[in-house]
Amino acid sequence: MSTTQNSSNVSNTGNSNADHAATGSTEYDVAICGAGPAGMALALLLHQRGMAADRIALIDARSLAQASDDPRSLALAWGSRQILDSIHAWPAVATPIEQIHVSRRGQFGRSLIDRSEHDLPALGYVTRYGDIVTALGAACLKAGIPMLRPARVENIDEQADHVRVVLAGDMPAVRAAIVVQAEGGLFSDQASRSQRRDYQQSAVIAQVRAERPIAARAYERFTEQGPLALLPQDQGGAAGEYSLVWCLRPDEAARVQALDDASFLAELGAAFGSRLGRFVHATPRLAFPLGLNAAPRSTARTVAIGNAAQTLHPVAGQGLNLGLRDVAVLAKVLAQGADPVHLAQFTTLREQDRQTTVRITDTMARIFASTSPLQGLLGLSLTAIDLVPPARTMLAELLMYGRR
Repeated sequence: MSTTQNSSNVSNTGNSNADHAATGSTEYDVAICGAGPAGMALALLLHQRGMAADRIALIDARSLAQASDDPRSLALAWGSRQILDSIHAWPAVATPIEQIHVSRRGQFGRSLIDRSEHDLPALGYVTRYGDIVTALGAACLKAGIPMLRPARVENIDEQADHVRVVLAGDMPAVRAAIVVQAEGGLFSDQASRSQRRDYQQSAVIAQVRAERPIAARAYERFTEQGPLALLPQDQGGAAGEYSLVWCLRPDEAARVQALDDASFLAELGAAFGSRLGRFVHATPRLAFPLGLNAAPRSTARTVAIGNAAQTLHPVAGQGLNLGLRDVAVLAKVLAQGADPVHLAQFTTLREQDRQTTVRITDTMARIFASTSPLQGLLGLSLTAIDLVPPARTMLAELLMYGRR
């Protein structure tokens, strides 16, 4: 029986062979559609666990140079650092998070999670997407893992004993025993999965600077419209730099995005408060829609990981971290055999962590950005977490390692 799927891996095919690895082969054990952080980390872990480099194919719509220029910021949990360190792909520039301050605007109560309570150098780190991709790309090239990029996947055709990946243009089709979809794209562009929710929010992102920064402290500030996160991110030696993720209703996000810098900084200060003094600089703002889209259909020989499997609200910064936990488990099972029997184990092993993380981020996104009566309990809840060390430890470990 043949099962056909469409891929979201879209590219400009005008230079489709520029980075195409000249391996002379189109047959692989594992083909990974999407060579972002999750896809490349999977390839490296498979190779580390004994799979020959030339039996792994990475396919991506963008060239490595294009991906390395991506300025977006990402939060990496301590558990993600352990994964990236193990494959020698830790980014060259990463700002540590030693404390996470969680509060609710206009209400008493807050929680402060500190790395010293966990005997760790940091709870997590903030880095550029492009810096992660650069480190992973260099490790893949050093390992000799074939990279077909830029290449657009036109079709995925699954047969009983293999999967055929059809590429755009004059690139030959790829045949693989297992295909991994690791290219998620934006929520607004994705096909619906069984768990889908439009939060009616957009995330406004920018780099901002505060006049009284607190070193290595990240903030999660809940407002009437959604969470406002400030992640410490030193760039070029400038002090007080933060990566901002400000979740607002779409109309408000569009209005805020269009403000001049002075007006934008004033509104940000009013929403966040005076803990860091005034905000004195901001880069141009970008915005993208937010939603939950999870639980994709898997087949005998295809599976999705990371953002391609579960697109989450950015509250608590779990997207890439959950994806890297997917990667670690999938590499372990496929290293035992790139076949349907071992692939089936992956879904079972990942179910608890995936569903727990989906439920927590979905609940936080809905309750903390609504007029629900439960809002009134948030300040008390944060205070309770702060006063009960086991509760604070449980929350911190969930953020750092997921459900174990």
